[in-house]
Amino acid sequence: MFDFVLDPAYRLIDALSHLTGAGLAIVLVTLAVRLSLLPLSVRVARAQRIRMRLAPQVDGLRTRWKNDPQRLLREVDALYAKEGVGRFSGYLPAFAQWPFFTVTYRLFTAAVVAGHPNLLLAQSVLGVPLGEHLAAVLAGAGLVSPAAGVFAALLALLVAVAVIAARRVEPTAPMRRLAVLMPFWTVLAAAFLPLAAGVYLLVSSAWTTAERAVLHPRAA
Repeated sequence: MFDFVLDPAYRLIDALSHLTGAGLAIVLVTLAVRLSLLPLSVRVARAQRIRMRLAPQVDGLRTRWKNDPQRLLREVDALYAKEGVGRFSGYLPAFAQWPFFTVTYRLFTAAVVAGHPNLLLAQSVLGVPLGEHLAAVLAGAGLVSPAAGVFAALLALLVAVAVIAARRVEPTAPMRRLAVLMPFWTVLAAAFLPLAAGVYLLVSSAWTTAERAVLHPRAA
């Protein structure tokens, strides 16, 4: 779907990797992507503040229309629309990131990009190729090896970021159990994705956690 941008993305990361190293090149590109999405994140934070302010009115609507789910949905949507807030606006940054994540995944799994060999697959971080998978490392080098240690460090950092994000979930948040578990999807994903995609997930999830701490208020 996003193959038409693979070649320019390849050239960008390849050029950066010659200046900074492949791992840092991915970090810089990820930071640039998240910075470009910052206005969208600010908009989402504003929408959350509005939803918090409207929470008592929404509770009143739930009480009034508890026996009519369709009417309740219409009334809540109308209330949000009056304030310029969409029901799914909180998911916009995640949706906007998906193309970038997909391109990163393709860059480190495709053997050929735009008709030429994908030299990025030979780039490495601490001796581990960016296109390498944890399963291949365990099957080849074993559990106790430098390559396995790199993946272990990556997963540990992802767990730390996920724990911080989970601890910020409000005790009264809807579907709180699911909200607490959601940050840990990056850990599971990184265990199966190429190392490059794991680095992207680490930088992006750390940005998201820091961004939420700054932009999103916590209920009193």
